[in-house]
Amino acid sequence: MIEMKVAGIALDAITRSPIILLKDGSDRRALPIYVGQEQAKAIISVLEGQLPPRPLTHDLMINIMEAWQMKLDKIIIHSLQDNTFYAVLTLSQNGKKKEIDCRPSDAIALALRTNSPIWVVEEVVADASIPVDRDADEEERQAFRNFVSNISPTELIKRAGYDANSEF
Repeated sequence: MIEMKVAGIALDAITRSPIILLKDGSDRRALPIYVGQEQAKAIISVLEGQLPPRPLTHDLMINIMEAWQMKLDKIIIHSLQDNTFYAVLTLSQNGKKKEIDCRPSDAIALALRTNSPIWVVEEVVADASIPVDRDADEEERQAFRNFVSNISPTELIKRAGYDANSEF
């Protein structure tokens, strides 16, 4: 899994739909997730440090969790099916852990309110992310090509930790 952070909210240029942008730790990949207007507002309010005069739905959920001594350990965006992302909340209470199915937008809104980590399964990142730094990606590809073209099979086996004289 890859830990990601909310980079911000953007608007799709054509549909004007809000998009949550998650970025990996190296800022090399962005994962765009389309959300509804209300979910976008709930996330923007946290990013901008706005406190509502009365608890909104996500704030109410946090209040209930706190009242029952539950902790949001992390959220996991675990799959992408038919252009729909799926997520779970990983909650703990008195040493017991539970995973609760959740829309990614709600999971992210809760994670931001509790400073909980946002994790995304590698396959989802591979399938749905967009490159952010194409120059760095090309540099990495070129460095790998140079490495591969300048290493012998014996040296590669040695670097992998295998004894060149033993059988696999």
